[in-house]
Amino acid sequence: MTNITFIAPDGTTHKVEATDGHSVMEVAIAHNIEGVVAECAGSLACSTCHVFVDEATAKRLGAPEEVENEMLDFVAVERRSTSRLSCQVQIDEHMENAVFTIPDSQV
Repeated sequence: MTNITFIAPDGTTHKVEATDGHSVMEVAIAHNIEGVVAECAGSLACSTCHVFVDEATAKRLGAPEEVENEMLDFVAVERRSTSRLSCQVQIDEHMENAVFTIPDSQV
């Protein structure tokens, strides 16, 4: 298990244990984290699971793949350099203490 943190749009912090191999989106849904809508259920067909990744984790993850990068052009709030679709970020032991901030809106 890997410990990660979600920060809700209202600033509420949710520290959760995430199962390695699952996506950040799956973890958010499993822990009832509000704000991760995930309309396409992780099929990379929408941008409603948008999150901002902390700088250290963003560096470890590297740049998004081409299709994810294109989908990030459709996020509901301004895209940042650390924007990712949570369905495309997989949990592993290197994600310990990663922080994912949920934007104010997904649609």
